[in-house]
Amino acid sequence: MARKVFPPVALGITALALLLLPATAGARELRVCADPNNLPFSNVAGQGFENRIAEIIAADLGAKLTYTWWAQRRGFVRNTLKAGLCDLVPGTPANFEMLRTTTPYYRSSYVFVTRKAGPDVTSFNDPRLRDMRIGVQLIGDDGANSPPVQALGRRGIVGHLVGYPVYGDYSAPNPPARIVEAVASGEVDLAVVWGPLAGYFAQKQNVPLRITPVAPGIDGPQLPMIYDISMGVRREDDALRGDVNNALAKHKAEIDALLAQYGVPRLDASGSTVR
Repeated sequence: MARKVFPPVALGITALALLLLPATAGARELRVCADPNNLPFSNVAGQGFENRIAEIIAADLGAKLTYTWWAQRRGFVRNTLKAGLCDLVPGTPANFEMLRTTTPYYRSSYVFVTRKAGPDVTSFNDPRLRDMRIGVQLIGDDGANSPPVQALGRRGIVGHLVGYPVYGDYSAPNPPARIVEAVASGEVDLAVVWGPLAGYFAQKQNVPLRITPVAPGIDGPQLPMIYDISMGVRREDDALRGDVNNALAKHKAEIDALLAQYGVPRLDASGSTVR
């Protein structure tokens, strides 16, 4: 039988393919569950700070970053991570019961948003609130009350509240921005908004706005306004949780700078603003 002879170029390509095959077959993938229209956190164009942090983690792990896109509404975790479509959920409250969470990578709070030319409100106990039109966020498909709405209600401040659904008009870009835009336009005198949303969209208004963490940070025995934010994995996924924790710790300075760039108001362990 005649011996088959390969040209040198073919031999080189074949050898290279054989060398690359095991690495390609075993390449790691970081599968992230995210909302495609939820700035400043994430969007399909990768412009959110959670997109950027996911890129940092994927690079640290030497992994390819992929997304499962799903509107972050009721059933989000069930339809994404729990369904096995993805493995990591950024931006979850620490100790969120449906997931096992990482070490927190930032702490933020609800904030008062006012025009800089307007009153400087710093507390739910400010008597001026009774006469102000106050924008508040309504959470969930059923428009449930956010913690600030409950805090205002405990003080009998209910007559001038204007509700803005967190989900908003999902057919439009950046639906959570409407409540901050309402302060800039004068539609409301003040709004109480989750800090990362407020800080990011306040930077984009044509009127200077003031961002002030609400006080008290815990209103009553079980109504926190301050939250530690982590990433979530499946309860049994110790390996991924450990890898993400290591990456978050290693790149803490880079992540802090990124959060500052996006205007995220951050608090330290004592509840003081991080400058």
